Amino acid sequence: MLSFPVRQIHSSAWLLVLLSTLLQVVIFPLPGLYVLSWFAFAPLIVALLRTRPAGALEVDGSVNLQAAKPGQGFLLGYVSGILWYAGTCYWIYDTMHQYGGLSAPFALLALFLFCLYLGLYHGLFGLLLSLAAGPGRDNRLALVAAPFLWVAVELARTLVTGFPWNLLGTAEVDNISLSRITTLTGVYGVSFEIMLVNVAVAAAFLLPRKKRSVLMIASMAAAAVLQAGRLVGAPALPTDHTALLVQENISVGATWTRDAFDRTLQELTDLSVSAVSHSSNLASAVVENTPSKQNPPRGNPSQTNSAKIDLIVWPESPAPFFTNDPLFRNALSEATRKSRTWLVTGAIGSAPAIPPATPTSRLFNSAALISPSGDWIARYDKVHLVPFGEYLPFPSLFAFAGGLTKEVGEFEHGGSRAPLDAGGTNLGIFICYESVFPGEVREFANRGAQVLVNLSNDGWYGDSGAYAQHLNQTRMRAIENDRWLLSATNTGVTASIDPYGRTVARLPRKERAALVAPYALTSVTTFYTRHGDWFAWLCAIISTGALLTRLLYRRKTS
Repeated sequence: MLSFPVRQIHSSAWLLVLLSTLLQVVIFPLPGLYVLSWFAFAPLIVALLRTRPAGALEVDGSVNLQAAKPGQGFLLGYVSGILWYAGTCYWIYDTMHQYGGLSAPFALLALFLFCLYLGLYHGLFGLLLSLAAGPGRDNRLALVAAPFLWVAVELARTLVTGFPWNLLGTAEVDNISLSRITTLTGVYGVSFEIMLVNVAVAAAFLLPRKKRSVLMIASMAAAAVLQAGRLVGAPALPTDHTALLVQENISVGATWTRDAFDRTLQELTDLSVSAVSHSSNLASAVVENTPSKQNPPRGNPSQTNSAKIDLIVWPESPAPFFTNDPLFRNALSEATRKSRTWLVTGAIGSAPAIPPATPTSRLFNSAALISPSGDWIARYDKVHLVPFGEYLPFPSLFAFAGGLTKEVGEFEHGGSRAPLDAGGTNLGIFICYESVFPGEVREFANRGAQVLVNLSNDGWYGDSGAYAQHLNQTRMRAIENDRWLLSATNTGVTASIDPYGRTVARLPRKERAALVAPYALTSVTTFYTRHGDWFAWLCAIISTGALLTRLLYRRKTS
């Protein structure tokens, strides 16, 4: 850290990195200052392109600063990444300490190592941007390449480490005008737009002061126009189906006895059956008082659908609900027979939904589908498990992690993302953490899912901003695939989300309740649903071309 290249980094570059990191943190929940996303990365870009003294003063007497060398660029970006993850994913400490069984020092160590690891991606961006910079103060290629480089790095974060938490485009999930481009490009297209404006702002500060005002005004105007999309509404979407989303509100750290288990199961089944009965009675009353019984009113974002309940959804749960437990199976079968309704429930699968060639005794994080006649007819096993939470990657290498906490699960990966058929309705069910993977969720819609269903246990996040961050990422999946999405969670946010990403109905957190959630079915697929992350891959290819162009130019001029 005290080597000559590091000491060459001008103090202003470090200050800009700190400013940029702070802005990057507050654009995500809970602060949620989304408008700052248009400027959050500009200081970092300026820091990377004005890093080290060139040995001569500028005309106005200030220090002449040039772009960072590759090692300097990596370090500046890496520091920003470490601090950004600490500021947005701080909840990992509480999760590991309160629920993972780690002592406070080890939980802090886990958070620190997490930040060191994933901060490498910010470092990679800094490295690549410095490589794209030209000799002297020729930053044209670097500025043009910056949005492509950022999206390429986000793609790498998704595919390599499997933790695409808080992709930049998610910050504009409420911007209906802008977010609709995700039906073509996925969330990466919004990330690109945000970085494009940040580059324009940064470019204004890299110009001589006399030429700065015009570009600054233009970039501010672009940011204002794009941000104004948050003020643009969209018409309410009609709905013709209704789900009952049961928010269990079970403590993650609950101690289970036979009495506690029986009581909880009874309360949840009673809640489900009575809510369905109440809704059906309400629907009958509304229809009887409607002039035309052939055309009963349909629900919309401001009016709850009065039709009968088509689906009951129980979330992923910390309760010991096993698919092979007769008590659990019988209780839910009886509930579906009484309510005459399809039911999806989170549970622990004791055998794979698709039997392998050889028998297995491993466990699965599953979603089971039960018919109105009480038959358990289908199951989805979670494909993308949480490393160090639901399974231990490379057990021989990370055996120490299993020794630190006994809370690391031993789940097996599922083998299929096929929708489940609920009497002719195809349900695209994915569980908790899977909602942050754009390319994986879109597979359900591409394979025929008519509505998306996310089962989650956000109780692990406590009162941190993680639950709101998770909700925003889930909402983006609805927009990308132009699908209604039912989000059923243990402690919140339990909600019905329309294809514009709006939460049209939701429950307060931390209470046991059932939400009557309107939704509609669709079989239309978006360009993104059909073709996946083509835009992100295109950005990766363009980034590679830009870096090769710079490399060849340097060799030619050397």
